[in-house]
Amino acid sequence: MTHPSDPGQAKGQYTRHLTIPQSLSPILLLGHNDEVLRAVERGFPKVTVHVRGDAITLSGPEADVDLAERLIAELIDIAQAGQPLSADAVDRASAILTSGDTRPADVLTADILSARGRTIRPKTLGQKTYVDAIDAHTITFGIGPAGTGKTYLAMAKAVVALQRKEVNRIILTRPAVEAGERLGYLPGTLTDKIDPYLRPLYDALHDMLEPDSMPGLMAAGTIEVAPLAYMRGRTLNDAFIVLDEAQNTTPEQIKMFLTRLGFGSKIVVTGDVSQIDLPTGQRSGLKVVQEILTGVDDIAMCHLTSRDVVRHRLVSDIIDAYERWDATTAERPAGRRGQGGNWMSDRPHHRPGGAR
Repeated sequence: MTHPSDPGQAKGQYTRHLTIPQSLSPILLLGHNDEVLRAVERGFPKVTVHVRGDAITLSGPEADVDLAERLIAELIDIAQAGQPLSADAVDRASAILTSGDTRPADVLTADILSARGRTIRPKTLGQKTYVDAIDAHTITFGIGPAGTGKTYLAMAKAVVALQRKEVNRIILTRPAVEAGERLGYLPGTLTDKIDPYLRPLYDALHDMLEPDSMPGLMAAGTIEVAPLAYMRGRTLNDAFIVLDEAQNTTPEQIKMFLTRLGFGSKIVVTGDVSQIDLPTGQRSGLKVVQEILTGVDDIAMCHLTSRDVVRHRLVSDIIDAYERWDATTAERPAGRRGQGGNWMSDRPHHRPGGAR
């Protein structure tokens, strides 16, 4: 609840009063050791925030006070929905609030899956747009840097679809780009050789399903984790299919994969075009498919950015720094670009196991 500004305040200053609802403990709103309150103050250095009991007073420039008031109102709604607040939640809510008309509470309380004592939900506006696109389209492309949750959220949507009996099975696949002649030098059976490339998908599944249920689901074929090469010649009906690390497919491979789509199925393709491991001179199928399929009905292209990274804050900063560096080195004369320009797209660099 808010109250109007005080009369007789200093020129250029603006004051608003908010009341914390009786149904909400001030401790839940303000955070442990006032962590949430301190995050609001850092985000609005021109606004003075006073809290006494259930009353919050904001003073400062009008535009800043208005935005801070809206942020606190959203934080109250998020806390009342039962989601714990933190400094990170304040930063994300503030970013959503300033990026468009979407309410932070609508994004940060949109639960996808509750599993093993935790809830999986989008944490940024870009992630919410992505999961909404998966719901609304038969084929969705999630393209963005590491740490944006593109694979993890897709797999959560797949598990939900299976639980709701919207599909009969989940198929998770990714290319083993470093296989080829190198595969024979790895120890063990073919399964042992390929397993490291699929391990990130297994790890995500273990976060979302009870470990005891995994062997039975995989033995029954309800969940299948396989290299992309195993998709050739199949028609996949009533399935939720996720292709991960699609930047490491060739144009022919991604065409082969997309044409496996059968009736009652949904496909999500994820990838990061800044981390291509294909041999020099080989075009990424993920880059080509964007040129071909953008604008096709019932296909969504979702581009996530560093603002959607949900790992350590430095990951977002590192991605931004590399993008700035790439932009400057791309302007160098062609004879000097061997030292850097566009190296992330043109040169193979090896990341066994990949990154979600």
